[in-house]
Amino acid sequence: MITKIRLLLITLAVFSFTAQASDLAKEKRWADQIVDAILDGDAVWLDDGSSEFLGIYTEAGEDNSRAVIVMHGTGIHPDWQQVVQPLRVGLTEHDWNTLSIQMPILPNEAEYPEYAPLYDEVAPRVDAAIKYLQANGSSNIVLIGHSQGAAMTAYYLSTSKQDVNGFVAIGMGSFADDPRMNSIRALEKINVPVLDLYGGEDLENILESSGARADSAKKAGNKNYTQVKLSGANHFFDGKEDELVESVAGWLDKLTAK
Repeated sequence: MITKIRLLLITLAVFSFTAQASDLAKEKRWADQIVDAILDGDAVWLDDGSSEFLGIYTEAGEDNSRAVIVMHGTGIHPDWQQVVQPLRVGLTEHDWNTLSIQMPILPNEAEYPEYAPLYDEVAPRVDAAIKYLQANGSSNIVLIGHSQGAAMTAYYLSTSKQDVNGFVAIGMGSFADDPRMNSIRALEKINVPVLDLYGGEDLENILESSGARADSAKKAGNKNYTQVKLSGANHFFDGKEDELVESVAGWLDKLTAK
């Protein structure tokens, strides 16, 4: 009996050591740095049931019915100057309200595969963001993710029945060693309209997996899947911000016109 208890304690200790959780202290440091510097939009604090996290809500105008939730990539924050800020501000000029949210993050030294356990923390945050937008009058909600934020969103959509109207995946890669990070497999379970947008000079993994992503969407029977390669753009769309916003806005407008 004592031996069994000791084994159980060892197992729990190993689990607690290996199971990662978002670095809330780092999230707070990011928030302390950016909240007072926000020029467009307002900082809002959302509750995922276990902790509060930062969001930046930016209104397009009087019509609150159309909104997007913007989800950043690895280790950064909801006002990052590459991809995230151009989208959260630029899309308001196309009559889309935006809510950019803090995603779960790890310390700077963390390797990409170490993020896998954090994928299970995504759903409560996205659910809280959706509830916030609905409370503010939004009924047409689209999820936008960049890089690992896109992979996290794909996992969320493949495991959740939330009522959203579309998904914009920007520079979305896939990591086959963990099913949570395997966005190619996730696309097989996603039936909402998808814009799969990436740069012509994107990361190798993203370029090489483009065909597999399209095949997965086809396997899902998703007739509203669109894949677009933006010529000359790198993973962060440096110097291509306007084209990025216009590409996303154009797809969103076609989506709402259907």
